[in-house]
Amino acid sequence: MSVPVVLVTGLHGTARATVVDRLLREHPGAVAIHHDLRDVTDGVVTRTVRDAGTVLERVPLRPEHGCANRTIREDLVPLALRYASIASLLVVDLWDCVEPQPVAEALPRPGTDGGIRLTGVLTAVDAELMPADICRGDLLAEAGKPGAPGDRRYLAEVLAHQIEYATALVVPDTLPAPLPRADEDDLRLCRELLGHLAPMIPVTVLGDPLPPVTGSALCPEELAARVAPATALLPCPARTPAADTVVWHRTAPLHPGRFFDVMDVLATESVRSRGRFWLANRPDRMLAWDAVAGIVTVEDTGPWLAALPEAGWEAVPPARRLAAALDWTPEHGDRVQHLVLTGPQLDEDRIGGLLDSCLLGLDEAATDLDDPFADLLDLDTSA
Repeated sequence: MSVPVVLVTGLHGTARATVVDRLLREHPGAVAIHHDLRDVTDGVVTRTVRDAGTVLERVPLRPEHGCANRTIREDLVPLALRYASIASLLVVDLWDCVEPQPVAEALPRPGTDGGIRLTGVLTAVDAELMPADICRGDLLAEAGKPGAPGDRRYLAEVLAHQIEYATALVVPDTLPAPLPRADEDDLRLCRELLGHLAPMIPVTVLGDPLPPVTGSALCPEELAARVAPATALLPCPARTPAADTVVWHRTAPLHPGRFFDVMDVLATESVRSRGRFWLANRPDRMLAWDAVAGIVTVEDTGPWLAALPEAGWEAVPPARRLAAALDWTPEHGDRVQHLVLTGPQLDEDRIGGLLDSCLLGLDEAATDLDDPFADLLDLDTSA
């Protein structure tokens, strides 16, 4: 029988270590695997394997290719398979800046003869630090948390991805001595913000029972579908004392110039925003919007289903076909504007009006439009 594997991720190392320690205590025979990246810019990654009371091994690794994440993936799988012969549970303690999705996708798939199965992705967050960190526009390197030399990712970007990919969120209410117990106001604010960012992911305060981590295997493709632009489980409208979530959903095309001009406003007035959209001059391409702490990423994620020949739909995953069916209109197919913005005191009417003003007018032609997105997207128009 395969051994369960749970990934424990999170930017806040103390909170993450608290969750790992509790898993080791509560699951006799559990083993934790950790790759320490604090010296990665000097070309050193330290691998540690331990159980509840003993360090079983500590080995320095020197990545030959300069990519710490690749080193973790390449070292983790054979190591996990080796310890699966003696462990009841494998706890993969991911370093601060490591995002869980590529690690989950490197593990053996369900049904393969790998001896291990992914059963959970827990993201640990510090109640005091999380509300500030999700607003920080610092690079990981500026915060002292790079994942590799030249890492250009942003701290808030990584934190958002760790939260949104998780199968459960864990907020320790008590941290190791001499750190104090989490303040009740911090806990309340943290849980409120998590409810906006990832409303469908359960939140556990560490005084409560931890989520089950020894059950059935999770499918990485299904986990990925929850965050992929075409199929993401996006938040619904919500209003709480600390933050608001506004949803803008339309089907008409966007004027590229006018939408480009409001990008900074959308990114800076919200803390987190994401979704999918389409431009009048690029009707066949689904574009993804991803912004956090004022940093915007726009990417081409491929064709809309309406732009594919019907025979090509069979190659599309069922989740994608279902998402397209929910958005389908006779005029535009599955082409949709679906943006979700979260931030303090957001004015829904103002944001909706601002975005509505970016839609292509009935008297405007979709051809011969200036395209300020050309350099940003760098699309091959023959694709």
